[in-house]
Amino acid sequence: MSDFKSIGGTVRARAANELRDRILTGRLRPGSRLDLDEVTREFGTSRTPVREALLELSYEGLVEVAPRSGITVIGITPDDAVDNFAVLAALAGKAAEWATARITAEQLAELHDLASAIEGADDVVEANRRFHRALNLASGSPRLLTYLRQAVRVVPASYFRLFPEKKEDSQRQHAALLDAISSGDGVAARTIAEAHVLDAGAALHQWLLDHADGDVPLPT
Repeated sequence: MSDFKSIGGTVRARAANELRDRILTGRLRPGSRLDLDEVTREFGTSRTPVREALLELSYEGLVEVAPRSGITVIGITPDDAVDNFAVLAALAGKAAEWATARITAEQLAELHDLASAIEGADDVVEANRRFHRALNLASGSPRLLTYLRQAVRVVPASYFRLFPEKKEDSQRQHAALLDAISSGDGVAARTIAEAHVLDAGAALHQWLLDHADGDVPLPT
């Protein structure tokens, strides 16, 4: 049974996030079929938000919704994961570079607080999201934020449950990133931010390769 009800947001958003996560981690295999009624029963909701969630995923190229053929998972390959994270890395790097030039003292202090809050947080994913959102906001570019909101969806919500060893790596990378921003080194900040994202993509790439036979354990 899914922990669907524990996920925040609207019903449609929760359904989209959960299904997207299953696709990105290979729990829903390319070519598999989804039954709308079955998914609706599992999530304990009505058909409308689930249907809307599936349409959202179809716009992202993760599923195909056909009037008579139903819903088919397109999914991603291990190489797709690398490409997805490469795009996100380029955007995140630019955000870090611009933030270095534009950040205020108050924003920098907030980033340090948010980075510290990740350690020991009950919800590491949410704490990590707050840190990166604050960093992206410090870039001062609404247009870049729009692109980032789309690109960040390639990161599975269960990332830290799949790769718990990455928590400490992530915290070290955050510290190095903040050092670069504090010293005004935009090039270093961009390089660190890009490497931070690419490292996550490499981990997911290997995960998908290791579970290409379809035996994908549920995140703990």
